[in-house]
Amino acid sequence: MSGLHFSRAEHEQRIARARAALSHEGLAALLIFSPESHFYLTGYDSVGYVFFQCAVLTTDAGPVTLLTRRPDLQQARTTSIITDIRIWLNSVDVNPAEELKTILAERGLAGTKIGIELDTFGLTGVNWELVRKALEGWCVLVDASHIVRRLRVVKSPAEIFYVRRAAELADASLLAMYKRIGPSVLESQIAAAGLDVILAGGGDTPPAGPLVNSGLRALYGRSVCGPQHLGQTDQVTLEFAATYHRYNVCLMRTIVLGSPLPAHRRMFEVTRDAIQCMTESVSPGRAIGGIDDAHRRAFDSAGFQVHRYSACGYSLGATYRPSWMDVPPMIFSGNPTLIEPGMVLFLHAILSDVDRGLAMSVGHTVLVTDDGCEVLSKLPLEFLISTD
Repeated sequence: MSGLHFSRAEHEQRIARARAALSHEGLAALLIFSPESHFYLTGYDSVGYVFFQCAVLTTDAGPVTLLTRRPDLQQARTTSIITDIRIWLNSVDVNPAEELKTILAERGLAGTKIGIELDTFGLTGVNWELVRKALEGWCVLVDASHIVRRLRVVKSPAEIFYVRRAAELADASLLAMYKRIGPSVLESQIAAAGLDVILAGGGDTPPAGPLVNSGLRALYGRSVCGPQHLGQTDQVTLEFAATYHRYNVCLMRTIVLGSPLPAHRRMFEVTRDAIQCMTESVSPGRAIGGIDDAHRRAFDSAGFQVHRYSACGYSLGATYRPSWMDVPPMIFSGNPTLIEPGMVLFLHAILSDVDRGLAMSVGHTVLVTDDGCEVLSKLPLEFLISTD
């Protein structure tokens, strides 16, 4: 039984585009350490990237070669189109970079210019040092983290199918978490309610989160350990990814428990207006930094400049732990990256009023279309209040 989530023909087309990009930049091969690149090009689906794991893609028609550990052998065979799988075994003096060099020598790559993915959680500093020392003077290594990344940022119709399913799960998850909010409820109970819907709906465990922060924690931009109980009146910030076949769709909301303050209502109105302006600014051919320009104008003109963030979102795709963020591109003013149809972007408008201890946020995921974008969430942008 095949474990592929895409057709073999689609994977072969992706590999062909990657080889063309390598040739364009004068590279003879690419050392692939990013698990996202493994998944995109070949279907290989494993968290074995926490160890030394590298795939070799050459510009010629030779097979993709994977160097990995024994626990990942069967997954590589059944979840990918890779046929040449090499195993390195743990021992006191093992150096998998030397085994990688042997593979490169077999492919006649001595003295050539070879790209390597450095900007990835799949390559630690220690392993990079092993590779650098093993290949120093033997070939020329250059950072080519962008090669597959640029291909991945625009989604195919088959990928968009999975993205849409993730969006459905995200809406259901948000509603489940909203219903679970109440006095004395643990933050982790709210997170569990959202995760249950995603997993019961056939989704995957998200690569991070969910973030459920109450009280002053609602102002945090990251999750923290040690769940706390909600008060009789409170504010709860939810930020999470719903994941389907590794593809992520994110939502973000701040929910008020009990009677909201007038300041909360005002902050919501401004935040809602900001996310709408940001969404309207998404258009193919424009620089992605323009989305943040719209974000800044909306908040700054309303007097909230000191309470907003200096970036307002990022690309989403199929990612592995520790993050659902699939960057670059990040959305910040001045970023010249052009928006293209098929991009999936998470836009967030966040206010953190540290002086008053008040938070408000709205975030949703959009799919770039030929003439604008489609908001993937079907939920209305309402001021969410829990009175339970």
